[in-house]
Amino acid sequence: MSSHPGPDTANDSHQTAQTTESTVHGTTEDRSHNGSPTTGFDATEPNHVILLSVDALRADHLGCHGYHRDTSPTVDRLAADGIRFSRAYSPSSHTREAVPALLSGQYPSVATTDRFRRNTQTIGHLLQGTTARSAGVHSNPFVSEGFGFGDGFDHFDDDMIVGGHWLTALAQRAVDKLRNRHYARAETVTDRGIEFLRSQAVDGGRQTFTWLHYMDVHGPYEPPAEFRRKYVADRVTDAEAARLYKRAIAEPDSLSEREQQRLIDLYDAEIRYLDANVGRLLDELSRLGIRDETLILLTADHGEAFGERGYYEHPRFLPQELTHVPLIATGAGVRSQETIRAPVSTLDVAPTIADVLDVEYAGPGRSLVATTGRPDPDRIVFAQARGEGEDAGIHRYAGYRGGGVAYADVDTETGERTFDAGIQRSLKRALNEHIDADGYTTATDTGRSEGSETERTTENDAEDDVAHRLRALGYVE
Repeated sequence: MSSHPGPDTANDSHQTAQTTESTVHGTTEDRSHNGSPTTGFDATEPNHVILLSVDALRADHLGCHGYHRDTSPTVDRLAADGIRFSRAYSPSSHTREAVPALLSGQYPSVATTDRFRRNTQTIGHLLQGTTARSAGVHSNPFVSEGFGFGDGFDHFDDDMIVGGHWLTALAQRAVDKLRNRHYARAETVTDRGIEFLRSQAVDGGRQTFTWLHYMDVHGPYEPPAEFRRKYVADRVTDAEAARLYKRAIAEPDSLSEREQQRLIDLYDAEIRYLDANVGRLLDELSRLGIRDETLILLTADHGEAFGERGYYEHPRFLPQELTHVPLIATGAGVRSQETIRAPVSTLDVAPTIADVLDVEYAGPGRSLVATTGRPDPDRIVFAQARGEGEDAGIHRYAGYRGGGVAYADVDTETGERTFDAGIQRSLKRALNEHIDADGYTTATDTGRSEGSETERTTENDAEDDVAHRLRALGYVE
């Protein structure tokens, strides 16, 4: 199966959303920046860094990226007050590879094992031994303590009520599905992050790094009623929304145009709800008296598909609706109000935080501090995705550059590489070099090998069983 399958089948209103940034919103691009001395990003100013990552938020559904709906007034203000990187890409299309890459600044093949356990150091590890304190707050079991992602953080709240083991993390996900509780809402994640900042930044007087990962935009799309009413004319219950989402994944061809639009309406309402809670976070930072000394980085782990290529949600392909994500830097240390059009990657977040908190980082990412001063319009950034199901032996790769993209599939058994037709020769060469450097073989469980071989085999079998039950419940990550 191709890395970039199928024709664009999205409805007209959604197609318009994907192209408005370069047409309707020309004024945004008119102030885009390619490296004038007026751009300012001073890594020495912030005392605190907050990384806001939003699960499944595609860039072209935000006003600052030209979307036709007013889904994101708060985020748009952050972009206007800071630096927006308009061509930011995630290094993968799904959480289990994209978030580890985001937190570590390493490509997914390095950041996780073949069973998606953490396989390298994260920002939390980099800050160990310093006076800075770190926290991670979220409710996604696939990047929970049970998969090793709590290691290195001084405070880690993954909303797991049944313990910090990978098997119980997945089991809780199954239980939550049955009681229609899919994740902790934005209010809860924000409150828990503020509690940490109050205890460490305010009462403790320490430098802090706080990672808040919001799940509200992730399906099934079940926005609160006051936000649902903004975009959805008729009454849709949470159960109905969940059934529609599940059918869109399992039977994408069965959706009518009206049903497709309903999914988009619900998704947009979730964005508006999330945006309101970002505003509440900013208000809380002001109440704590630390907003002016806090750098905020806002991004997403990946995007979301709405039938453009014959599928919904975020399967393991690498087209731009799944990898083009927002990336905004604003607050302390950011003095410019610019749009950077040079390609960047969310791999660049970790070295940026390392710059600000004065720790060493080694990896393929480039600090956004340096990029802001001297953007590289010819940079190529890469993405990876391991196949699943009948494509489990396939690793997919993509290379993005301003004005071009290249895709490749690699058979991990034979090493055969298949490139999409018609790609630019220079991009194909660069993508080949990236694949050579990556090795295109399945990562091993290095760093996670404690226990006997029998114990590991038993755990692997149990994990397969729980994952099977999750799929039976309709959850596809």
